[in-house]
Amino acid sequence: MEWLWWIGAALLFAVVEVVTLSFVLIMFAGGALVAAIANAFGWPFWAQVVVFGVVSTIFLLTFRRWLVRRFRTSTPVARTNADALVGREAVTIADVSESGGRIKLNGEVWTARVARGALAVSSGEHVRVVRIDGATAVVEPLTLGTGAADAPGPAVTGGA
Repeated sequence: MEWLWWIGAALLFAVVEVVTLSFVLIMFAGGALVAAIANAFGWPFWAQVVVFGVVSTIFLLTFRRWLVRRFRTSTPVARTNADALVGREAVTIADVSESGGRIKLNGEVWTARVARGALAVSSGEHVRVVRIDGATAVVEPLTLGTGAADAPGPAVTGGA
């Protein structure tokens, strides 16, 4: 009946592995299954424990590396938080220059500045987020050469 303890341990390792996804406990589950087979052949308990340890170690050193590599390459990396905003389009709600401005990005108002070397962008123009620096979006005009100086329409001059 000792084999039931090994099967129970294997099931417990497998359930916890589903939660952690570390590919470590599943190797222990495999070792416990092989130890249950050793018990079925009538091996003494100390030999079962040795089989469990040796098989688990072999599994960890061989199969885990392959599983982790396969899992990571087959799972697409989901960009989240600020990384997910890079490359998105936004609309300026205030003039944006190298010193600052404001944009509406993904339904939220962000402080923004144009990327180094880019022209200032007037309010209402579309921009693309190049990167996020802290809480500031670094943007560039959506089409090259369209900044405040190149914007179509009447020129805005100072004075009231």
